[in-house]
Amino acid sequence: MGFVLCITAILLAVLDSNIVSSATVPIVRDLDPVHGVDRIAWLIASYQLAATAALPLYGKLCDSLGSKNVFIGALATFLAGSAVCGMAQSMGGLIAARALQGIGGGGLMSVTMVVLRELTAPPKADAEADASGKADRGEKGEKGEKGGNIGGVIAGAGMALGPWIGGTLSDHAGWRWIFYVNLPVGIAVLLAAIILLRLPTRTTRRRIDFLGAGLAAAFSTALLLVTEWGGQQYAWSSPLIAGLLATTVVSLGLFLWRQATAAEPILPLSLFTVRAMRNGFAIQGLVGAAMMGSIVYVMIYLQVVRGVAASSAGLFLIPMAVGMAVVGLVSGRLVAAGWSQKTFVVSGTAMASAALGLLATLTTDTGLWTVRGAMLLMGLGFGQLVGQLIQLVQDTAPAHQLGVATTGVRFFQTLGSALGAAVFGTVLSRVYASRGPGGPAGGISELTGAAHRQALHAFTSSADVVFCCATGVMIVAVFLATRLPGAVRAQET
Repeated sequence: MGFVLCITAILLAVLDSNIVSSATVPIVRDLDPVHGVDRIAWLIASYQLAATAALPLYGKLCDSLGSKNVFIGALATFLAGSAVCGMAQSMGGLIAARALQGIGGGGLMSVTMVVLRELTAPPKADAEADASGKADRGEKGEKGEKGGNIGGVIAGAGMALGPWIGGTLSDHAGWRWIFYVNLPVGIAVLLAAIILLRLPTRTTRRRIDFLGAGLAAAFSTALLLVTEWGGQQYAWSSPLIAGLLATTVVSLGLFLWRQATAAEPILPLSLFTVRAMRNGFAIQGLVGAAMMGSIVYVMIYLQVVRGVAASSAGLFLIPMAVGMAVVGLVSGRLVAAGWSQKTFVVSGTAMASAALGLLATLTTDTGLWTVRGAMLLMGLGFGQLVGQLIQLVQDTAPAHQLGVATTGVRFFQTLGSALGAAVFGTVLSRVYASRGPGGPAGGISELTGAAHRQALHAFTSSADVVFCCATGVMIVAVFLATRLPGAVRAQET
């Protein structure tokens, strides 16, 4: 029962991280038909940003309060945010509600991984790990690997299926139901967790580095604001952007200082001395950026340029979901049988790069089967990465730092996703503004004749630039993957 609750919670969190991507057009049409397209990036990024800002706290909260209590709190916050999203009357209100939802959603993803590990671990493993700094990697490692890998596959499939579900609900029930549908499922999971979930209790209270968490939130928020506003709403030389850049640099420096001096850091710098973990964190961030950007802008291309309905556009992600689920399960079994995780990380990043390069060739009349083929190839690539990267970091982390390592890899993934959505959105808007007939991209459907044709070509070429950028991101990930050690093993520190 506990495993089913965890998988359901992961699905809820992942689906809502990108469920709005195929419903953006109906949302914009309803709430802000004039300027709404320019705020789509914020609609996507607000969830990821809030999840990123809250993530560093969750690992320590689990250690101090117990993962069950934190799991219940994160789920309740997520449900409250879902309800407020459904009632939003403006784009600004919806963006704020998405941030509240993201705080809970980010907790569900990270805390659920901790819950899965505790459900499959021998009862005395934690005590032994705390006492000696070493874990029993036998039965615990085997079961934990299975749970973590399946959780990663479910998360990957949810990333691909979210836009389809969002588009279907938006077309047939109204876009507000993409949020309301969480309530009955989430409430059932909440009640079941309160009554049925049995996890080890915490007998020791640990310090929680609230200052470090606040500095991490300040850094990530300022960085995202710079990428969203710089050169668009405000000039790069404006006092506001300069102040945000200064805030980004100062808060990052203070965060690093705090992690080096705090008794219980939320992201110990010692983790970065391990090459496998250092590269794993970086690859996870790059994958988050490329995946989020590709899903969002494939959906927008299909709806704006090809006139595909939201629910039908979501169907184009089914090949991606199938590819991720199949290759994720197969690669997990092969790793358990002794294959190197490096093999799949290199292969996965290379396949994802090829898929994004194919998407960068889209035109206004590209065959739709070409799009489906690119999405299948992308699924085969990302499916090798979603579960394996988390497992790689968990296997490499010292046993007594498993929680903060898991939270850390999720932090880099959500930060990458938030930055990807914001940066790619800025790129799309600026390129379209320079190539289009004038006016916002949201007004393309109102144009006629030559202006309409010019707008479609301009939007398509702008999307191609986004996919080229995403391809470059994944090529960097390929290079980092080749730098991973051939065999990954737990660190005895």
